[in-house]
Amino acid sequence: MKLTGKILLTTILTVLMLYPADIQAQRTQPASEANARLLEQLQIQEQLGRQIPSDLTFTNEKGEEVTLGSLFETGRPVLLNLIYFSCPSICSLILNGVADAVEQVRWNPGTEYDIITISIDPKEDYVLASEVKAGYESRMNKSGIREGWHFLTGTQENIDRVSEAVGMPFIWSEEAQEFLHGSAIMFISPDMTITRYLYGVSYREMDVRNALFDAAGGRVGSTIERIALYCFTFDPDSGSYVPYAMNIMKVGGVVILLSLGIFLGFFWLRERKKDVSGLRFD
Repeated sequence: MKLTGKILLTTILTVLMLYPADIQAQRTQPASEANARLLEQLQIQEQLGRQIPSDLTFTNEKGEEVTLGSLFETGRPVLLNLIYFSCPSICSLILNGVADAVEQVRWNPGTEYDIITISIDPKEDYVLASEVKAGYESRMNKSGIREGWHFLTGTQENIDRVSEAVGMPFIWSEEAQEFLHGSAIMFISPDMTITRYLYGVSYREMDVRNALFDAAGGRVGSTIERIALYCFTFDPDSGSYVPYAMNIMKVGGVVILLSLGIFLGFFWLRERKKDVSGLRFD
């Protein structure tokens, strides 16, 4: 009887110990599945080669209504990013990453290219946009920010349309009390065609410069920069520009041939001078 009681007590204790763990597993499993579905919903779908709508109307940091198309009338490429100004987390990192890259790139916004930052929160207005822009103007040691960096706010409909056009979804989280979205910046050609995506919150100067060059369709950059870009190709897997061995070999071959030609030309001129100096006239 005593032995049976001990066995029964041990069984009950074992069940009680395992039960909370089983309940916890049941709770975490749906959460993991929900997170996976959420990540899938927020995955950026690249829309390379697609044009963004030119007729979408937004309000700039001055309180003026502008269409996206009007910001491309300069014929310059555009660095585009979708964030929101009151974001407590990743958005400020994205903007800081853009600002750091802009300071490193030799080209100036408002001259060789433009920057467009669009808020994904329809509740934000131009006053907040103006304050955020003023903060970056004061901290950045770069000319052209005032003319070349546009901070826009707009309606839910127009925000959704530009978000869909670039393939960058976002979701409002009641639990986190913030918008959830991916982290990327886009490069748009003068005819409003999407040409490149760069991911993360930190962007290498070379990647930004080359992406702007690509977006410009070859109309921006010196001969040296064209040669440098020729030696790199964009790697979709790493999301950055990487050395392109074949083109590097071609450029190296041209450099060797030019060097050899210069050396042989110099040698030929020196020998010719010797021959001329050795002639005697009676």
